[in-house]
Amino acid sequence: MTVGHGSEHGSDPGPGTASPAAQPPTNDTLPAHASSHLLSTSVSRLNRLRAGVLGCNDGITSTAGLVVGVAATHPSTTVLAVTGLSGLLAGSLSMGGGEFTSVQAARDSQDELLHIQRGELETIPHEELDELAHLYMQRGLSLTLARQVAAELTERDALAAHAHAELGIDLDDQVNPWEAAAASALSFLLGGVLSLLAILIPAAGIRIQVCVAVVLTSLAGTGYLAARFGSAPTARAALRNLTVGSVTMAVTYALSALTQALL
Repeated sequence: MTVGHGSEHGSDPGPGTASPAAQPPTNDTLPAHASSHLLSTSVSRLNRLRAGVLGCNDGITSTAGLVVGVAATHPSTTVLAVTGLSGLLAGSLSMGGGEFTSVQAARDSQDELLHIQRGELETIPHEELDELAHLYMQRGLSLTLARQVAAELTERDALAAHAHAELGIDLDDQVNPWEAAAASALSFLLGGVLSLLAILIPAAGIRIQVCVAVVLTSLAGTGYLAARFGSAPTARAALRNLTVGSVTMAVTYALSALTQALL
């Protein structure tokens, strides 16, 4: 086919001629908004937020079940206060200790795997480079591109590249066991204080009813927040929390009343 006069003389294309496709930027850096989005969606940070909300949820539920059960047989404010504070202390220490043990055990396992990986990178670097390329091929990259990606990542930080691709460990996003323990204990304590105040502040004749109302409202809120952090359906999470809280308080209340009747 022959080329039109407009093309021969280098003039602008006519109205019916398609314009050349826009070329993507040639720089090798991501836009700022892409980086900020990646940082804001850190899986570990989201998990820590959800753990805090769920710790608060546990504090609300367990303390409410305890004090409502006691209030069914011993409406004394002093008895409720001592029982509630004891439950708060035991629960927060148990939550914090359990979280520390769990996270520290996971970190110990990760550290051992990283130690082994570091040794392999020092002794058999070429085999490890081939292994990394193979991992990226399994994710859909061609052989040429997989080798290029593996080489560039290895040059930048070989241990971080293997930790992420081979072990599923992000070296920049690991959870500190002390921080996790403190967050878990504090969140449980805050949730438990809410339930304890809800049973202590109202008058004796209505304290159980007020406590139940406050607790169920709070559980709906924590269920909603936990679902939002995890991108899950909020209504279902709130209903689940309400069900668990209602059953917990109903069972402890009924058991206490039955025990008093039998004894």
